[in-house]
Amino acid sequence: MTAHHPILIVDDDPALRGTLTEQLLADAEFTPAEAGSIAEAEAMLAKPDQRFDAIILDVGLPDGDGRNFCARLRQQGVKIPVIMLTGSAEEQDVVRGLDSGATDYIAKPFRLAELMARLRAHLRNFENSEDAVFQIGPYTFRPAVKLLHEPVKNKRIRLTDKEAAILKYLYRAGGKSVGRQVLLNEVWGYNAAVTTHTLETHVYRLRQKIEPEPAQARLLITEGGGYRLNQEAGPQAA
Repeated sequence: MTAHHPILIVDDDPALRGTLTEQLLADAEFTPAEAGSIAEAEAMLAKPDQRFDAIILDVGLPDGDGRNFCARLRQQGVKIPVIMLTGSAEEQDVVRGLDSGATDYIAKPFRLAELMARLRAHLRNFENSEDAVFQIGPYTFRPAVKLLHEPVKNKRIRLTDKEAAILKYLYRAGGKSVGRQVLLNEVWGYNAAVTTHTLETHVYRLRQKIEPEPAQARLLITEGGGYRLNQEAGPQAA
């Protein structure tokens, strides 16, 4: 199973948005969404049930400069990769784009294969950075430091390497069930000495940490011969 990456495309050219959307969908690991203006992008980013792993952002938008929008996002604490698209490759424009907080800056016309390669590279780097923070049910999850935090109860949970890896992979599955053997191979690698019993033991211990009632799991659910994360599981009373 491939990773599941929601990507926001912000560009006022519907033809270019359509091309990028088609390319992202063809890869299966991406779920693109489109916005034709800064206002549309802000509305999509503000939705409580919506998350994006990266933004592909045009400089010239009908209601403002993409660089200023990027700078505002950084000031608001948005740290996901932002790849900026521009019609100019002049050094001063590139510098201004990067100074606004853009992760990368690509001049039009660009090669789709190069854009996709850069997008994947930035996603990999971000996921392994200290800045990566994922929302899992009532918890914020920082995989780099193997930490879950439940703000409502101000509760912090330390995870082992394998527990963090399990949660990260299930999160990337986008709420879909992941088979035990697939998850085992992704977390432990193709090690003949490791069995699904090992995975089941780690899942049991993980549930003891994250489920209010481990025997009646609401967040890390057994389903379809494997496991999935129920992102609708919210905080419970102590």
